[in-house]
Amino acid sequence: MPKKVMLAPPENVMVQADNLVKIYKSSDVEVMALQGLDLTVERGELMGIVGASGSGKSTLLNMLGGLDRPSAGSLFVDGKDMLKFTEKDFIDYKRKTVGFVWQNNARNLIPYLTAQQNVEMPLLLSGFSGRRQRASELLDMVGLSHRKNSRLDQMSGGEQQRVAIAIALSNNPKLLLADEPTGSVDTATAKLILDVFRELNKVMGVTIIIVTHDTKLSAQIDRVVAIRDGKTSSELVRKSSVMKSFGQLTEEAADAGHEELSVLDRAGRLQIPKEYLEELGLKGGDKVRVELEDGRICIYPRL
Repeated sequence: MPKKVMLAPPENVMVQADNLVKIYKSSDVEVMALQGLDLTVERGELMGIVGASGSGKSTLLNMLGGLDRPSAGSLFVDGKDMLKFTEKDFIDYKRKTVGFVWQNNARNLIPYLTAQQNVEMPLLLSGFSGRRQRASELLDMVGLSHRKNSRLDQMSGGEQQRVAIAIALSNNPKLLLADEPTGSVDTATAKLILDVFRELNKVMGVTIIIVTHDTKLSAQIDRVVAIRDGKTSSELVRKSSVMKSFGQLTEEAADAGHEELSVLDRAGRLQIPKEYLEELGLKGGDKVRVELEDGRICIYPRL
């Protein structure tokens, strides 16, 4: 059987994952972290990813960040096939295409340096000329020009996170990834950080993907993708009327006006929300009747 050729996505697509698989192996254990995930992110989009611990969202973020290699399927970022990357390709990708904001500021920042010096550091390592001016511009973008000479121990958690965002922008990335960027700040600061991401998305046109457990934050993002059991199971997209969400968000978040859309994978398979199955008394492995009725696909328990 001839090997399937993976075609690059259209120019307007920044990220495209098709049937993406990630398997972690040890001497006697094999764990499938992603089990055929599908995802499309357009250029210039700001979107969120939610999911329970162990759902695969961090695994996905690591692969998008060039920190881990896919096992199978297809993953294109900025038109490049990441399954074909060499080690040199990964280094080049991390230098030129992607920026990463970690949840733990210790991975982003050097505590004994000022905000200005922290932002200058990656520019220095990459041999960037005019790094002082560039660092000042980046700090101004995130609203911290007045704190550029402050050390990190003189700054709040929200200010430190904004310094981390400025650092992630230092290589002028096309894709910005943020892992729980509001995980350690209060609600007001979380909103301020999201406003920074919105402004960067609008002004710079950078594609931004935010992984978050923060229901209030995700409720303010126009498109939110939910991952369950290593697969893309549903999306929340903003709409004008109010609708209760799929359970990852609270009713308060749902009142922001999101509609839940389930996602068919490339093989036509659909993940049914657990609460729906429980309502019908069904569990994994059970047989059901599937019928087409008046333009609707209906699922019935087997009698």
